[in-house]
Amino acid sequence: MIENFDLFGNPWVDRPTKRGRPPHEVSARNRNRVSMLVALGWASPRIATALGVTLPTLHKYYFYELRQRDVARDRLELRRLELAWELSEKGNVGAFKEFGKLMERNDRMEIERELGSDSKPDATVHAPERMGKKAQVAQRALDADADLMAELEQEASQNARH
Repeated sequence: MIENFDLFGNPWVDRPTKRGRPPHEVSARNRNRVSMLVALGWASPRIATALGVTLPTLHKYYFYELRQRDVARDRLELRRLELAWELSEKGNVGAFKEFGKLMERNDRMEIERELGSDSKPDATVHAPERMGKKAQVAQRALDADADLMAELEQEASQNARH
């Protein structure tokens, strides 16, 4: 069976043989695509749209890949480091330079992570508490009342002198 592919490598059907949408076929390529997009931080609806499937279909067939959201970026970086190292061991000078850049970037990221971990507890202590709309209106009313009372007291003190 010869399949036609569109510009992005997705199968193209000239004329559907049956009514409705054809069943989704899971492939290793699509699994890798989902893993890569999760690592890049894409949201599930955006991934589903890019693959041309519905959100429930994405959740049904790619549940494992979506659950790896926390570690996907680190795994992608690990794979990049592995490939650069393997190529540099084979004598590829460009890969060796790229591996050095990746190491420097990783070192900067670790330093930022260490510095950021020290300042985060202080930031949470000094963060102001957010108020809802009703609480804001009540606070404005109290402030306006206090301003009015201060103004009345000032006028009363001026009138008492005359």
